[in-house]
Amino acid sequence: MPDDAHKTPSPHDGQGFATRMSHAGRAGTRTHGFVNPAVHRGSTVLVPDCESRRSFAKDRFNRVMTYGTAGGPTHYALEDVICEIEGGTRCVLVGTGLAAVTVPLMAYLKAGEHCLMPDSVYGPGRNIATGLMANYGIETTFYDPTIDEAGIAALIRPNTKVVYTESPGSHTFELQDVPALARAAHAHGAKVLMDNTWGIHNFMPFKHGVDVSIQALTKYVGGHSDVLLGSITTNTEEDYLTVRNAASQMGHFAAPDDCWLALRGARTMPVRLKHQEQSGLAVARWFEQRPEVLRVLHPGLPSHPQHALFKRDFTGSCSLFGVVFQPRYTEAEIFRFVDSLALFGIGASWGGFESLALPTTGFITRTATSPDLGGFAVRIHIGLEDVGDLIADLDRGLATLPR
Repeated sequence: MPDDAHKTPSPHDGQGFATRMSHAGRAGTRTHGFVNPAVHRGSTVLVPDCESRRSFAKDRFNRVMTYGTAGGPTHYALEDVICEIEGGTRCVLVGTGLAAVTVPLMAYLKAGEHCLMPDSVYGPGRNIATGLMANYGIETTFYDPTIDEAGIAALIRPNTKVVYTESPGSHTFELQDVPALARAAHAHGAKVLMDNTWGIHNFMPFKHGVDVSIQALTKYVGGHSDVLLGSITTNTEEDYLTVRNAASQMGHFAAPDDCWLALRGARTMPVRLKHQEQSGLAVARWFEQRPEVLRVLHPGLPSHPQHALFKRDFTGSCSLFGVVFQPRYTEAEIFRFVDSLALFGIGASWGGFESLALPTTGFITRTATSPDLGGFAVRIHIGLEDVGDLIADLDRGLATLPR
């Protein structure tokens, strides 16, 4: 695992998650001024003299303002908050969750090298591997996300530089044995990258061997479906500089207004996350009892094939899960069910205050494992509505299915 002995202790160490989210990235309770930090917008940064400009440029990745794309006080505050969430040391902010996937992949891989990626990876992440990375001469092998340590070790080549993980997987929700994969990767000198958006704070990546953690802050940190943002968090200075240099060279930047919105969202995230976790489990359990349903894809349920890994590695779940319907139903019938829902929107994203239902069958690409789930599937995101109202809406929707 990465050595975090160098890490500067947080002033909030030992405090609860909700307390840290209320106080991290702020000036403090005994400072005169508004509770929330200001939005610092700008492109040009003035320096007092030419020699200062030279010295500042050398230290541009250490919170010395040199130009707008190097960040400012609003960025720094959010970086601190994200490190509090994931237990990391340094953070790079970028404009989207997809950018947070792309930057570390391109930072650690070059022509002639090899990447291992789970077959259940986020669709646009797969597209990067088969498109941009392939065009640059980087080869990717997609692997069964439930592979064990010996299995992943057997796939690692001398030129394998990255083992990418996503737990649970997009749409199909397989959990990965991340500590085992990390042991195999590090034994062969490869870096471990992880999309931790589902785990957010319930999976602490650096305690499980991850080198670089990726988050779509668009989801739970933003929380209100009104911001696009991503983060790349590291636990060593070396990894931070590798990722930060790549982001800088590719021109990635996060708008300060979006960072401010994410800061605001982070303050209430612990309360929202807990409420949505409990509501999500309640709805998932309700679906499990329905005769129309073949199975529910939720790692927090004992019925999940990798529930033991969930109990071992996670401290909680979130609001996103899948429902696989009995194979007797057609695509048109499942579409009619989704269309009939009054409280569930049909949209991509998740983690916001509103509930969503999105058919996923036909949108799942698999090359190392089978995409067949046994029936048509719908991805469910549970928002902040009363869970009784959501269940009543779903009950009315299921009534549209033929008996």
